[in-house]
Amino acid sequence: MKPALFTLSGKVAIVTGGNGGIGLGMARGLAEAGADIAVVGRDAAKSTAAVAELARIGVRAISVVADVTDQAAVATMAARVAGELGRIDILVNNAGINIRKPPHALDIAEWNRVIQTNLTSAFLCSQAVYPAMKAAGGGKIVNIGSMMSIFGASFAPAYAASKGGIVQFTRSCACAWAADNIQVNAVLPGWIDTDLTKRARQEIDGLHDRVLQRTPAARWGEIDDFGGIAVFLASPASDFVTGTAIPVDGGYSIMG
Repeated sequence: MKPALFTLSGKVAIVTGGNGGIGLGMARGLAEAGADIAVVGRDAAKSTAAVAELARIGVRAISVVADVTDQAAVATMAARVAGELGRIDILVNNAGINIRKPPHALDIAEWNRVIQTNLTSAFLCSQAVYPAMKAAGGGKIVNIGSMMSIFGASFAPAYAASKGGIVQFTRSCACAWAADNIQVNAVLPGWIDTDLTKRARQEIDGLHDRVLQRTPAARWGEIDDFGGIAVFLASPASDFVTGTAIPVDGGYSIMG
């Protein structure tokens, strides 16, 4: 019998950057659907707090401190999750940073840091979990892109390049791994109220009002707006959905 469409009981999810922001919102949704969660991040205190919150939902949750731009650290992380939680069914590649400078002001170290954190980490983590997913007969990978996967911005050259890359990487993995019953999709968040965008509002004059004016929903997104899309893309409900890039932006991207 086919499992319930939106049930994740017995599944194990890795969420990189899952100790705050959109990652924590997705981790909450996955946990509420029954998945056990591995929160991966570099801030041990934040991850410990997130794990305690997720455990109160009633699932197993662990914190793994790892630098997801380091191949050896990622391999160790994946092995630990499989060892402690028993399997790997779902990967959410959410780790990300931004350095807001125009292209002529961005130095190569800053460029590399953004690309490695936002894009290379998704490659390393996806590659690391692939054997476990293939052996289990399938899996789900959710990559976090951005509006900047669609639009340009003078203040985000490296970020936009990394998030555009996420969409194309998603499509490549979807094609390569379809035969292994692994679905790979991207989510493109709009303007969401997180620590990252709080800094953006401080650095970019008038941003708050411009976002409200352009967004049909007339509000900034909240991290809990991402629980539902996470469950959909991680569950049997999306078994015939792969290679997509779905905006979650209150309609921002449809406005001219």
